[in-house]
Amino acid sequence: MLSRNETEVMSAVYCLCDGTAECLASPLDILAVMPQKRRLNTDELDVILNGLRMDGYFDLIYSERKGERMYVIHMKENGFAWKRAAKQKQRDISFKIFLAFLGALATFVFGLILKAITG
Repeated sequence: MLSRNETEVMSAVYCLCDGTAECLASPLDILAVMPQKRRLNTDELDVILNGLRMDGYFDLIYSERKGERMYVIHMKENGFAWKRAAKQKQRDISFKIFLAFLGALATFVFGLILKAITG
């Protein structure tokens, strides 16, 4: 399971690759796509990208273009399936909340019935 920062970086990489197998991105490109409230520096970004690479989401090659650091990102199966897995996780959380609400409602109704019977 990915941390919040890893999830946001993976979301940014997925957005930049836009469904293609490969993309070329600078650290500033990735940081620009990420939410404003969670700003990372380039060193933290490198650590997170290497972690995602080791988890099998994509292959990562470092490159330089006109003195600027660039990442060549080649998505793997886990990277392509990441969006679907994130949606599935959201559905699972929503289902658990619904079950908790349903259980609370059933307990409330059962309590009312017991009060009426013993009443």
